[in-house]
Amino acid sequence: MTYVSISALAFPRGIEAEIEKRFAERKKAVDAAPGFESFELLRPVEGEDRYLVVTRWDSQANYEKWDATRNPDAHTEDSKRGMSVEVSGFELVQHDE
Repeated sequence: MTYVSISALAFPRGIEAEIEKRFAERKKAVDAAPGFESFELLRPVEGEDRYLVVTRWDSQANYEKWDATRNPDAHTEDSKRGMSVEVSGFELVQHDE
């Protein structure tokens, strides 16, 4: 079943261009992870003031395997600058037509 991870990125005002540049220059290592399907960065426009990072996976298990390989200290400096991330996971609901 398709699994979607959404990370909501809170940030101090004025660093929007830096955030977008960092994601544009991302190393794309996740793209080669087993089960990875897609990546999107959503800029807040209405009803939300956080960026949303959306990744799609073929299963929750493959997402969790990839997540377990991440460096837990990779964003320590971001935290010191007032940035934070809240991660949520979803299963895609299939509708039979």
